[in-house]
Amino acid sequence: MSDYTSQLPDPITQPEFYDSVPAKRFLAWVIDTLLILTLVLVSLPFTAFLAVFFIPTMFFLLGFAYRVVTLANGSATLGMRLAAIEIRQQDGRRMDLGSAFLHTLGYTVSLSVPILQIISIVLMMTTAYGQGLTDHVMGTTALNRRR
Repeated sequence: MSDYTSQLPDPITQPEFYDSVPAKRFLAWVIDTLLILTLVLVSLPFTAFLAVFFIPTMFFLLGFAYRVVTLANGSATLGMRLAAIEIRQQDGRRMDLGSAFLHTLGYTVSLSVPILQIISIVLMMTTAYGQGLTDHVMGTTALNRRR
């Protein structure tokens, strides 16, 4: 086991922490995308509908803020909470504001560069800890929440 994951559950001796996590991450992503879209649509009247011309920008800004706030307050987005997963830092701690911001920034960069997103998905599906590209860089890992 590598040093940066020494505080995280071992996927060989404790596989229950990693069971179905890639599928749950996808489910959480779908839920979060729908929630962010809802936030965008609800916010349109407050801009006198001018934001209709800037929907991608609104989606980006609200999505970024949503991910940072929810990750900083519980180490999981609302979609992740519904899917019963959370992200832990390399030392096993939950995410704080700084790590939530960096994780969201990494996720956003990966999402905006298709090859990085493909690499991230392949890593989630093939590595023992199920880490995406941002997770590998930061040493974070998505786990099933303890019941």
